[in-house]
Amino acid sequence: MSDEPFDDATSLRRRLDELRTEHHDLDEAINRLAQLPLGDELMLRRLKKRKLVLKDRITAIEHLLEPDERA
Repeated sequence: MSDEPFDDATSLRRRLDELRTEHHDLDEAINRLAQLPLGDELMLRRLKKRKLVLKDRITAIEHLLEPDERA
């Protein structure tokens, strides 16, 4: 008997936690940068784009861990 599904789910949950932490950290960095009077607009756009990419990855992993009941 193999523990692969358990290992995969555990790895996915660990990765999900890492992505959520990074997403949260980016959110804080974006908020701080946006409050600066002469904030770097290019950096702000890059951080927001990275945050969206992370959100998409988080959503994808959540769907892998908890598949849609209708499927």
